[in-house]
Amino acid sequence: MVEIAYYTVTGQTRRFIKKTELDAYEIDDADPYHDMDQPFILIVPAYDDNMMDSVIDFLNFGSNKENLVGVIGTGNRNFNQLYIHTAKDIANSLKAPILYDFEFNGTPTDVARVKEIVANYESTEA
Repeated sequence: MVEIAYYTVTGQTRRFIKKTELDAYEIDDADPYHDMDQPFILIVPAYDDNMMDSVIDFLNFGSNKENLVGVIGTGNRNFNQLYIHTAKDIANSLKAPILYDFEFNGTPTDVARVKEIVANYESTEA
């Protein structure tokens, strides 16, 4: 079974996760050291690199790098080349695919698509 881990500062990513009704682990700035211990998808917004220290600590903890199966990015298309840049950077450095991207806290189509990605991944694992 694939799990989801996500990071948020403004709460938009959390609002998106709630709309999906999927179980997910929120990366905590106070204690980012959580081992997912199984395959997971990471959902990250596009923030300045110095705001992503908790995500980097999370990815470097336990077996998280090895268990990352893909990244979903969120951001604001008005930022042009910076749109989902955090997800692109993580995917590139860890050789993981970008599975999907969406703006802000997502549309109903985005919610359905992410649920489909998770369901399809789980069906290939069974």
